[in-house]
Parts: sequence; structure tokens; C-alpha cells
Amino acid sequence: MSDIEVAARPTNFIRQIIDNDLAEGKYQTIQTRFPPEPNGYLHIGHAKAICLNFGIAQDYRGKCNLRFDDTNPVKEDVEYVESIKNDVQWLGFQWDGEVRYSSDYFEQLFLYAIELIQKGLAYVDELSADEIREYRGTLTQVGKNSPYRDRSIDENLSLFNKMKNGELAEGTACLRAKIDMASPFIVMRDPVLYRIKFANHHQTADTWCIYPMYDFTHCISDAIENITHSLCTLEFQDNRRLYDWVLDNITISSRPHQYEFSRLNLEYTITSKRKLNLLVTENIVDGWDDPRMPTVSGMRRRGYSAASIREFCQRIGITKQENTVEMSALEFCVREDLNENAPRAMAVIDPVKIIIENFSDSLDEILMMPNHPNRPELGSRNVPFTRELYIDRADFREEANKNYKRLVLGKEVRLRNAYVIRADRVEKDNAGNINTIYCSYDPSTLNKNPEDGRKIKGVIHWVSAKFALPAEIRLYDRLFSMPNPSAAENFLATINPESLAIKRGFVEPSLRDSKAEFAYQFEREGYFCLDSKYAKEGNLVFNRTVGLRDNWSE
Repeated sequence: MSDIEVAARPTNFIRQIIDNDLAEGKYQTIQTRFPPEPNGYLHIGHAKAICLNFGIAQDYRGKCNLRFDDTNPVKEDVEYVESIKNDVQWLGFQWDGEVRYSSDYFEQLFLYAIELIQKGLAYVDELSADEIREYRGTLTQVGKNSPYRDRSIDENLSLFNKMKNGELAEGTACLRAKIDMASPFIVMRDPVLYRIKFANHHQTADTWCIYPMYDFTHCISDAIENITHSLCTLEFQDNRRLYDWVLDNITISSRPHQYEFSRLNLEYTITSKRKLNLLVTENIVDGWDDPRMPTVSGMRRRGYSAASIREFCQRIGITKQENTVEMSALEFCVREDLNENAPRAMAVIDPVKIIIENFSDSLDEILMMPNHPNRPELGSRNVPFTRELYIDRADFREEANKNYKRLVLGKEVRLRNAYVIRADRVEKDNAGNINTIYCSYDPSTLNKNPEDGRKIKGVIHWVSAKFALPAEIRLYDRLFSMPNPSAAENFLATINPESLAIKRGFVEPSLRDSKAEFAYQFEREGYFCLDSKYAKEGNLVFNRTVGLRDNWSE
């Protein structure tokens, strides 16, 4: 790696450890892994871990494996496997070689469990799950030994084989490590290594009816794959003792090391897959990819770019300090990226009609507009201008003070990339609501100031009523009404009932062939993308990705 590349590389305590390991010759190459459990969709916290593990592999010319921690078939599904693979690739990363599964190593894991039994370091326990919890003790009270802890090696081997062969009922026995029931670390008080589960596995079908626990599986899988730096979040800090204990007590040559970093906590968000699954199963949201969800697929459907998520993960950094990141930090990265890259278009979300009385009813004028004000390479588009237009209802008032820079009765405003118009009169329905604004236009003001020197301060957007395409516009707000919904006694009680507002509006005809999840800036409205789920031919549905400015502090 060149000096320039090293200087441009982000640094953190993990990279400093890697730098020292390489300088001391401890490793010749770096090998990381991303090990998700396929029991749900990936969320923003996983995105941070993906960027860390794959980013390190890229920067150090190493490799990163994608390995599914598939040791609990009851909660896992192939749907989750496929969604995770898609999310990793969409974020811009590619794993080394074939996708790996912990289940690939079930035979080896079983043999390592046998080795621990033969060394007198594991035993089959017949206490119930509740009894095991009771015997384990508390943070202030040491645990006590199981009455089955001192079984002979031969008896343990026999019982463990009965577990494997399906001769013992689910919940009647488990394999535990024999460590120390008086340890100050509860994770070391004879943790369970294997449990019985008669469940079909998405990779191994009915081959196994015993499944290893995460703490036993993870460290051995890392060692089998020659992982050099096993990166976990801080909740696994105490588990590192068990990680090391297992590797110290089995016959395996590779010796990975675990390092912990703080997880991502984001305001107005939860990242517990159990709670996210509840939102889905209770139909509170529209699936795992609901644009209000903090899942990668939800953010993609909402219109977030992969580049903006990667930038966000880089900016928040990697530390051991737990903190909560403001939602505005994520939206800033999204907004910054889209401002630079999203083409412009016009849409009217809350339409009211205007009629330009001195514009010919038989004339359909075509105006050429740039797709981006600062990027001519993105080209231009043709937008029809006609006698009848739609503008946003909020862009007109019958009376207003001088601070209002939009259309006012008797005053002028500029239509975006078009003419100056004046509101002359209005037509109202029986309830007093304005349904039509009658205007006149100055034909000499196409993209230029009035010739007599009149100053026009306001600019509003519009679409041709004749050529406009009807569209459903989905406006998203916070899914939760409090910054830390996980702290609530019932997080479901903090659901924001106004997290989604659906409007019927109009968009310019150039958006007829919009592609799903491709973001546009709707002039003066925000950034929007075509919804990948509900938009169909002839039925345009747009999701608001983010507003033009930060509204989170308001």
C-alpha cells in the first residue's frame, strides 16, 4: 500500500491493532468475516459492521468471508439468507470465495465437543432450562454445580451420542462446558454448548437434531477459516473469555483473536431483530423493507444510496464508547449524496389548478430544463408548458406579508425554469376552498427578468395539468415518537401514528419511466424515489427519501 493510500485511510483502534500486528510480523495477510444470523433482515447496525469488516479487508489487501451463523433452525429462513447476500452486494462489497455457513462445520464442531468430553471439560446435563438458570446464580451470588456435573467421561460420551441420534427428547438434556460455577463472569459458569432441536435446517435438512450454541460455534468457525481479527460489538466483550477458553482447549492450529467495538445506536430507531420482527408480524409496518424500517432493504426502498450509508458509517467511526447518533447525521449524508447526484424533476404533492388566461389554449410549449443545475453532463429534459398548470396549494395566498416569497393575489412570482405569472383572481367552491387561480403571464420572461426592471423574488414549481401524471406520494416521518424507544416499557406504545402520510399529486411526464429506488430531487419538495413494491405500470408511487433540509431538530 502506498504512503498516499495509507494517509487517506480512516484510522481507529482496530486498524491500529492491525497495523501493529503486521509490523510485528504476526500475520502476513488479514482475514476478516461478517457473520450474520439469518433470522431477519440486516439493519443499519449491520451496515456499520459490514463496512468495518469488508473495508478493512479492502484497505489491507486481505479477504473477508460472508459466513451465516445458522445454528438455530427454528428462527432461520432462506429468505433471510438471500436478503443478506443482496444487501452486502448492494452496499458495494463482495465476500471472498463461496458463501460460508456455520453448518458447513457441524461435523467438525461435533468432534471438538467430543474432544472436550474426553478431556473432562464438558458434560451432559439433564437439568431443565429453568433449573440451569437457577443454578447459574446472579451477578452477586455464585452459581452451584449441577448434580450431573461429575458424570464419567464414558457416560457423557454415551449420552451425547444419544442426543445426536435423537434418542433423547428436546429439552431433556444439553451439553455444557465444565469451567467454573463460581466465576465472576456468568458466561463462564458452565455454559451450554449443544442443545437438542428437532427442526428442519435450511442447509442440512434433518441430518442433525443437536445444534451448537453461538459461543461454541463462532470461535471454532473463525479458527477453521483462519480469521485473524474477529470483530464483534461490545455486548460480546465478556464472551471473549469463553471464545478463548474453547480455542485453548481443543486441538486446532489457527488462533484468531476477538476485538470489540461499540454498536450503532441511532435515535428514533430500534435494531433488535426480535422487536423488528414483531413490527412485521403485527403488521405495524409493511414488511422488513418498509421504508420506515432501519433495515438496509428498507433504506434502499426509501431511496438511500449505498454510498451515503457507507459515508455515514465512516463518519461515525469505530470506538469502544457507547453513544447514540442523531438521525440528522444519517440524513445529512443521504442529503449530501443526493444533492450531488440526484437529477431534478417537478412534482406537485397538494395540487391546486391555475389557468393562465392570456396563454393560448391550443399551444403546448416545450421547455428544455437541465437535469441538474451544476452537472451539465446529466443532460436535460423536455417539459411541456400549457395554459392550465398545477402548483402546490401552499404556494398561493390571497394575502401575505412581505416575507412570503410565493404567489399572492395581485402579485407576481416566477415559475421554475419558465415564465413570470401574476395571480389575478380566484374561484372557490361552496365551502370557501380555492379550486382555481386565474393568472396572466409575461411572455418576455422565459428564464429572464422582466424587461422593465421589475424584481421577482419568488420561484415556485409546477406541472402541466394536461400532461401531468397522477402519482401517489408517500411522506415518511419518524417511526417512533421518542428518541430511545427501546427504553420504553412497551416500545410499541411509542409508535408514531403519523409516520406515514399518503398524498395524491401529480408529477411531470419525464417521470413516466422512472426506475425503482432511483432518487430524484423534486424541486422544492425533497428527494423521492419510485417505490419498488407498489409502483406498477400506470400506477406511479413515490417515496420521500429525505427533505431538502434537516427537520429533525424542529
